[in-house]
Amino acid sequence: MNEKNLMSQLSMQIINTVEEKIKHQRHILVGFSGGLDSTVLLHCLYQLREQRYPDLQIRALHIHHGLNPKADYWVQHCEQICLEWKIPFICRRVEVDASKKGEEAAAREARYQAYRAVIYPNEVMVTAQHLDDQAETFMLALKRGSGPAGLSAMPESMPFMTHVDVESGEKINSLLLRPLLTLSRSQLDHYAQQFTLCWIEDDSNQDDRYDRNFLRLHVMPILNQRWPHFASAAARSAALCAEQESLLDELLTSALQEALDYQGGLSIEVLQTCSAEKRNALIRRWFGYHNLTMPGYHQLQRIWQEVALARQDAEPIFQFGSYDIRRYQGYLWLVRRMKSLVNQQFTWDYPAPHILPNSLGCLVVMHGKGQIRPPATGEVVSIRFGLQQTINIVGREHSRHSKKIWQELGVAPWMRARTPLIYYNEQLITAVGCFVTRQGLVDEGKQGIAIHWDRND
Repeated sequence: MNEKNLMSQLSMQIINTVEEKIKHQRHILVGFSGGLDSTVLLHCLYQLREQRYPDLQIRALHIHHGLNPKADYWVQHCEQICLEWKIPFICRRVEVDASKKGEEAAAREARYQAYRAVIYPNEVMVTAQHLDDQAETFMLALKRGSGPAGLSAMPESMPFMTHVDVESGEKINSLLLRPLLTLSRSQLDHYAQQFTLCWIEDDSNQDDRYDRNFLRLHVMPILNQRWPHFASAAARSAALCAEQESLLDELLTSALQEALDYQGGLSIEVLQTCSAEKRNALIRRWFGYHNLTMPGYHQLQRIWQEVALARQDAEPIFQFGSYDIRRYQGYLWLVRRMKSLVNQQFTWDYPAPHILPNSLGCLVVMHGKGQIRPPATGEVVSIRFGLQQTINIVGREHSRHSKKIWQELGVAPWMRARTPLIYYNEQLITAVGCFVTRQGLVDEGKQGIAIHWDRND
């Protein structure tokens, strides 16, 4: 039985659309909730593998949020579908902290953190948002008073995360793709009926306390009844906003580069020479440079007034999601909030590369090209954090307290407790990338090592 007899013209169109959007990608991680949208997406990829691309490797990732009493059943449902379609299935449980952002935003953040933890370096992340989702996202941005960046809604393709090859140090960039974004929910429903697919109906989708559900249940039906092509029109407006943002990116690239410190800080002095409009645009692009959500208008005002223009002796902090915006030495800095590592100790299987906790990156030993002495036989190499003692470092005649040394070296206050400290037994050898102690200096005429810190931030 040939392919055309198996599916309607619309179903063929949907499969062809997915094929076009994934292009040459052959390693795919699918966000699989078990709902209509992700079930259609996974089935399309399954069809492509079975009918056209036998080398297509698909994995399905289901996120257990723990928010619905039926969540365990949903896991079983998704696992059974993947078993039938011979697709490797992964389930990850996440904790949703709704105390700061609300349940919807917190669940989304937890979900995407799980995606990043599971994805392989050679994979693309594929999710099932569709045209109606895009229209809802546009309306939610409008409700928030967003500018063109927020009204751009969701792109079909965007950078997702950067992997670092531990052995080579090479950076590998992965993408997030949304291949269903031009297709309506009714089209997906037609596809599901055509193939008699089974999917989950999440009863929380009927709870109009959530903004997106309120739009979906009460607002969008009225708009679509009056203007049947409203979702497509909203998507076009989002695309035009994205086009304008892309043009602004192009025009402001050189100005942003001029304002950036080599470590990613943003010069307050440069911003002070700009109009308020240009300053706000540069701060937004600074957030984009760090792959963060754009701040809203009122947040921009507070960042400028409460952080950039705070009195000189202050140490201002503005909280933005899981980040803090801080000021240091005339620059604004985006600092990821994390649990303290002070007083913790980690044994290093020297000289193998070592992955640091809290996603701080990786330490790599480079032999024969540094001033640090290698550990002697029997010396245990460990990594610690948080230095509060008097030390004697290379380049200084006298011992000084670590607080003074950090200040002299221009190490930002938040980095002092995040910088890896290398110990041989109980002897401090080096603060990686900052200083080497007298006891850690290689003897003259002998080969030393360097320790490279490949930082995720």
